[in-house]
Amino acid sequence: MKQKIIPASANMKEFEQFLKSDFEIGVFLEIHISQLKNIATMAKHAGKKMIYHVDLIQGLKSDDFATEYICQEFKPYGLISTKSSVIQKAKQKHVLAIQRVFLLDSHAIEKSIKLVKRTQPDYIEVLPGAMPWMIAEIKEKLDTPILAGGLIRTEADVENALKAGATGITTSKKELWENFE
Repeated sequence: MKQKIIPASANMKEFEQFLKSDFEIGVFLEIHISQLKNIATMAKHAGKKMIYHVDLIQGLKSDDFATEYICQEFKPYGLISTKSSVIQKAKQKHVLAIQRVFLLDSHAIEKSIKLVKRTQPDYIEVLPGAMPWMIAEIKEKLDTPILAGGLIRTEADVENALKAGATGITTSKKELWENFE
């Protein structure tokens, strides 16, 4: 992924702003299953590649059956999930697989490292991403490219995460979209 900023949309207004941007790849966060077809069609017409956060699709259980359905029906560029079964199914379907991990405490970090080593996603998304020292530690322990997300509020937060080893930033903060477009 060459984009340093990956715009994350939580509603249709933000999604429409993403469609008008120069960014090629975007993330759709919370979405109702009934909106998926429309969003996929709009993105395709605008030449955009979409990553869907499977755990946040209302009306679908985030499991390998839902993942298979999303991959077959909507042909996403990628999927994000905290669940290993979703990551494994996405990889099986040749869809970019992004394992989301939460850096809550030392136990959660060690558990996440073991999970990533087992599932071998294409990327990991670490939250909160506004902790560059943790990004550096994760990067040192894993060969998997890192996306930083959550609590990244300023250009300095973006720069610090990238310097620490993140390959990209997922953010819903539109000011950062504009500053890095």
